[in-house]
Amino acid sequence: MKAFILAILFLAVVATGAGFVLEGYFSREADQALALPSARPGHEASVEARQYNGLDSKRGE
Repeated sequence: MKAFILAILFLAVVATGAGFVLEGYFSREADQALALPSARPGHEASVEARQYNGLDSKRGE
């Protein structure tokens, strides 16, 4: 029982530490993350441009 409680305590400490590290070093605002041209596909990458109709073209349905 003692090992189980220590494992739960350890996991809580690691999860809290990971939350602070990820929030502090790896987070970006949405306007920064989506400001790159690769994050904004043009018309050629849209569903309409690819003429997608929702059917599987290989099966002929």
